[in-house]
Formats: sequence, C-alpha cells, structure tokens
Amino acid sequence: MIRTVALRRRECGEIGEWPAHVPPLLRRIYAARGATRIELAQPRLAHLLPPDGLLDLDAAVALLGDAIERDAHIVVVGDFDCDGATACAVGVRGLRMLGARRVSHAVPNRMVHGYGLSPPLVDELAALEPDLLVTVDHGIACHAGIAAAKARGWRVLVTDHHLPGPTLPPADAIVNPNRPGDAFPSKAMAGVGVMFYVLLALRRHLRERGRLPEPAPDLAALLDLVAVGTIADLVPLDTNNRALVSAGLRRLRAGQGCAGLRALIEVSRRDAVVLTAADIGYAIAPRLNAAGRLEDMSLGIACLLAEDMAQARDIAQTLDEINAERRAVQQQMTEEAEAAVARIALDGTLPPVLCLYDPEWHPGVVGLVASKLKERLHRPVIAFAPAEPAASSLRGSARSIPGFHIRDALATVAAARAELLERFGGHAMAAGLSLRSDALAAFRAAFEECAARLLTPELLQAELHSDGELALDEFTRGHAECLRDGGPWGMGFPEPQFDGVFEVLGWRVVGGRHLRMELACGGRRLDAIEFGGWSGTAPPARVRLVFRLEPDDWRGGDAVQLVVVHREPA
Repeated sequence: MIRTVALRRRECGEIGEWPAHVPPLLRRIYAARGATRIELAQPRLAHLLPPDGLLDLDAAVALLGDAIERDAHIVVVGDFDCDGATACAVGVRGLRMLGARRVSHAVPNRMVHGYGLSPPLVDELAALEPDLLVTVDHGIACHAGIAAAKARGWRVLVTDHHLPGPTLPPADAIVNPNRPGDAFPSKAMAGVGVMFYVLLALRRHLRERGRLPEPAPDLAALLDLVAVGTIADLVPLDTNNRALVSAGLRRLRAGQGCAGLRALIEVSRRDAVVLTAADIGYAIAPRLNAAGRLEDMSLGIACLLAEDMAQARDIAQTLDEINAERRAVQQQMTEEAEAAVARIALDGTLPPVLCLYDPEWHPGVVGLVASKLKERLHRPVIAFAPAEPAASSLRGSARSIPGFHIRDALATVAAARAELLERFGGHAMAAGLSLRSDALAAFRAAFEECAARLLTPELLQAELHSDGELALDEFTRGHAECLRDGGPWGMGFPEPQFDGVFEVLGWRVVGGRHLRMELACGGRRLDAIEFGGWSGTAPPARVRLVFRLEPDDWRGGDAVQLVVVHREPA
C-alpha cells in the first residue's frame, strides 16, 4: 500500500531586501520559508541568541567552575545516538579546552544498561569514582539513575532538550530549553547545542574571574560536532540552529573538522569541499548511529575524540562496516514490517496508527523501520522489539506525522492506563517507550483509541510541498550550485524542490532499483534519476515530477540532473 500525495505549492510572500549577490530564485525560496533578509536566511555566529535565558545556567556554570577549580573528576555521560555522541565529544573536548584536567566519558550500552543514566549504569560508573556527572542529550527522564548517583554523593548536571514529564529529576542543575518556565527563545536546540551553550556560559564565567588565559579558547572549534549532531537529530533548523550548523559546515568544508569527522567524510566518499547538511544526514550520521544501534556507541565517541588521523581512519572504517550490517538488518526488518502491514490491510484499509512487533527484530533498528513506514504510509508508526534476546520487556520507537504529537499521545495513554507503560519520552515527531510484552495488546488498543480521537482524515492525507516551476533558464549549473550552497536545509527549513510536466524521451534501470530518465521540457533535454524508483513498470510518456535540481558531478562541466522525489502520470 502506497500513500496518496497532495501536491501543494508554497506561497512566496514578501520577497524583502537582498544584496545583489543573492539570485532571484534563492530570494523567492527564502521568502517562502519566512526569511525576508540575509541575516535570517544565512545567519552568522554574530546572530546567535545569548545563553542567558536558560534556566539553571548559573547553577550549571557554578558546578562546572567549582569542579575545574578543585580538580574534581567530571564524567560526561552520553547517549547512544548521533546527537548524544557528538554532545559527549563536545562536552569532553570543551571542558578540557576550558581547563578541566580530569574529564572522562561514559555511554550506556543499549542492550546492557537501557536508556540514559540508569541505575545499572550508575553502578558501573562507581569504578571511575566521579565527583560530577554531566548528562548530555538525556537526563530529563532519568529520575531513578540520578537518584542513585546522588545517593553515592555525586553531583549531577543534566543537559538535555527532550520534553520533561510532570516532575523533574533530583539533579543539582538542569539546563533544558524545554523546561517549563525556561525563557530561552529557541526550543529547537539539539542536545549537542545545549551542551555547547553551557560551555559558552562557562567560558564567560571563567574569564570574568580571571581563570582563563587570553585569548580565551575558541569554542568555535567545536562547531563541526555541533553541526553534525544538530542535523542528525532532525530538530527544526530555526535561525539559531542554522547559524550553528552553517558555521560547522564551513569548518568541515575548509578541512578544519576533528579527525574523526574528516575520516568519516572520507570513508563515506563525500567531497568535503562541497559538504551539505544532506551529506551529514544521509552519510555521516548513519555511520555514527550504527555503532549505537548494533554495537556500542563508545566506538563512535572514540572516533570523534581521536586526535590521530590514522586512528580515526581505522575507527571510521569499522563504523562503515557496522553501518553496512545495519543496512542489511534494516532491509530485512522493513520487508517483514511491510508484509505485516499487507496482512493488516487485506481489505485495502489501514488503521490510523500502526503498532508492529516481531520477536526477532533488533531494538536498535526499530526506529528506522518506523520512520520508513511512516514516510511510506503517512501515519504514526510504533515498531517494537525485545529489549534484549528473550526478554519479557519490549522497547518501542515511535515516529509521527505533522499534527499528531506522539509524546503527548503516549502521555495520554499513560495517564489513562498507568500500568501499561514502564517509561517513555521524546518529541512531537519521535519518541521511545518501554513496556512488558504481555501489555502490548492492551497498549495497542489504548493507543489506537487515542489516535482515533485525534487523527482526522486531513491529517492522514500526505502533502508534498513544492517551490513551483523552474523557468527554462534556471535549469543551469549555477542555479543548482546556489541551491546546494544556500542552506543549510533541513527540518523546518526544507530543501528546495520544484514540480513540472516533462516528456519522457528514454529510460533505463540502474543498480537494479533506480530509474534514470531522459526528459524534455520546452525544447530542453534534461537528465533525471529516481532513486528506488523502479517498480517493474515503464514510466508513461508524460510525467509530472517533484524534483530537486542538483549539479551532476558524475558528468561534470555544466551538467545538472533532476533528482526525482515524486512521479505520477501527467
């Protein structure tokens, strides 16, 4: 079953005032995203929001400053996804830059410790004899783990961005822009961005007290990591996040990234000089995430902390191999999930939400399966797997669609049936949860009942947004490059895509799955590629396409290609 798609063209609105070097096409695209001047469209570090609105920031800085002064042992506790790994690396590198001499790091193993700072992880950390724990990209839901750490006499600083529950954990300080009452204007920062902001405030604190040499350490050296974690976590790229990501991309394009990221760019066969947010999202981040999904994210963090390029390349090669294994596991699980959906939809209809489970699935990959099916079917999907082989507890990963807040829906279920969910947390579009295997049927029924009240037919209608048609003189290499470099594009600031009707002059299948077409429009011949587009049926003579315009680096010169996002008969 394939979703139906309604094509919507974005409204351009007021164009605004622009410098002469910004081409009209890019001005129109920026305006359609609400950016009517250059500092909104291409924000710089000078436009960053100050950290002062973050709640508990003074307490967090005092904890860190005191630990540095006392030469206390600081342990940065990461998470097993890309945001958590980059945030951990930013924390370790940044604290050392600011004078901390005793900094270690730790990360939970998904299969051993479960999520975040859990009591089992606290027991394991005792061997390190920490004085201060700093959680990154988690902690806001780790009540039991933080209580266990406090019982041992350790201090705990939580840095997180996930939505809190009704109560906060008993940490010494909690920095999270999504806390109730927090006045920080941007609620879209990833975990790595929150940790970077804490370091900015700590540097200011130490400078004011004369405890840093002049010139003070340049924390901009960490922005390559901030960019990767922010893009990977799919947070909205508001103006503040785009300033952070843009600066990080500039460092990576200039070859100034850390050794680990440079090695990952190499092993993924990307060109650092023209690296884009899409390259990070589709090539760099998956290789880091693969370690946390199938193995142990400590390997990914080791790559990001490597100082020697040869060592970084060795680790990046291992991550590449793990990622290849992850792709194979994901493909098998996705095919099994699609077969399960086909059985559910024997009458041609699907429920508004899907809860899928297979006892052989891997808990580190269910989020990717849920995401793939959510995109294909345009409805919320939760995929479950055993927390560990033969375990009685299940771990689920949920992905949602616009208009259906998945974490709030889980909170509604938990409020009505508190016995069903062991724990949950997340965002509007993605969440994680744990429950007993014998509670799955009751949870599915309660979740479907909740969704039936909230999901309307309009929300279940997939929409594909276009920036309209391109003029014939805009199908050029220059325009393709300005679109590529005009970002960063991502969640909340979508990459430009266009629509139009074309004649199909010829076509062929490449790689067994992809469809390459030769098109004609207004007397102009164009090449197009639709990845995964071969369905066994030849395309019609006339097609309506939604596409991205990209430089064709394979052919070089002035060549461009249309990367097809959606195809239908014209």
